[in-house]
Amino acid sequence: MTGKRSLFRRAAAVVSAGAAAVVLAACGGGDGAGGHDGHTAASAQAPAPAGQGQHNAADAAFAKGMIPHHRQAVEMADLAPSRARSAEVKKLAEDIRKAQDPEIKTLSGWLTSWGEQVPAEGATDHSAHGTAGMMTAEQMDKLKSASGTAFDTAFMELMVEHHEGAVAMAKTEQAQGAFPGAKAMAEAIVTSQSAEIAQMNKLLGRS
Repeated sequence: MTGKRSLFRRAAAVVSAGAAAVVLAACGGGDGAGGHDGHTAASAQAPAPAGQGQHNAADAAFAKGMIPHHRQAVEMADLAPSRARSAEVKKLAEDIRKAQDPEIKTLSGWLTSWGEQVPAEGATDHSAHGTAGMMTAEQMDKLKSASGTAFDTAFMELMVEHHEGAVAMAKTEQAQGAFPGAKAMAEAIVTSQSAEIAQMNKLLGRS
């Protein structure tokens, strides 16, 4: 009887120790993953948890549409240093390039981690011709041939339209998307590009 009681106590001790280990492991895991501050930066570096159902078709469509859209904006912005006359237009173009280049990399990383195809380089006109606000090849050629004040005006007129398309896409992501990083980027796009639209309309004398 004493032996059975002793055996029972040992078994109970093992179970208790195991439970304690599970609790400690859970606590430790919480500390390691608790850095929710800066989750956007983390999502830009780490693969998205595609297998956990944290993204949906709207997120993938947002990334696939925004990558060529951003690439074209960067292409337009790259023309400004050598063609623009206005210092404000040059600064605006620089801000656009600095904001959108890193977002292209982040969006591409998300698509790769989700097992989705990243839009091919150089496909800014043909694969995304139906994307809101995208310039046609003819419009891009006209912008490339302009300089001085004519370039400034054409650049801002085209970029307003381009930004309006991006804002519309971002609002769709906000309403229909599921992936936190993509929704946060969409919010940032709506805020920053709406402000740039207002700035360009003011420079164009529209407000």
